[in-house]
Amino acid sequence: MPVPAAPPPAPAPVPRARRLLAPLATLGAVAAAFTYVGLVDPNESGHYPVCPLLSMTGLYCPGCGGLRSAHAVAHGDLAAALGANALAVVGYGIFAVVWLMWLIHVVRGTRPRVSVPPFLGWAAGAVILAFTVVRNLPFGSSLAP
Repeated sequence: MPVPAAPPPAPAPVPRARRLLAPLATLGAVAAAFTYVGLVDPNESGHYPVCPLLSMTGLYCPGCGGLRSAHAVAHGDLAAALGANALAVVGYGIFAVVWLMWLIHVVRGTRPRVSVPPFLGWAAGAVILAFTVVRNLPFGSSLAP
């Protein structure tokens, strides 16, 4: 009678320091980007490229004012950041929450279960579209950078 094959050995657990590498590297890259934008003022011309949509059409895209917003966040000026691009500030907050959830899962050694319903993607797209349209209309000038 043949002997059944032994199941393969369980993989060795990954050390916590190695698991932390990806979220900490991501945080480092984002911190480096915010540091650079904080040091090189986007309010002074010549440091960053001009938005192609704005330069060709005169219309603000959803990202227009994002660098000025990041500069203001880097300097702790939330009011100026919201004035430059409120949607970007919301995006920074969403990134912080998602990154923190990722870090918690990594520290606990659990796998995050990400299940984003399609409706959420459509809703985010609708919010971005509405933000873009409204900031280009006269009554939405407070959303323009």
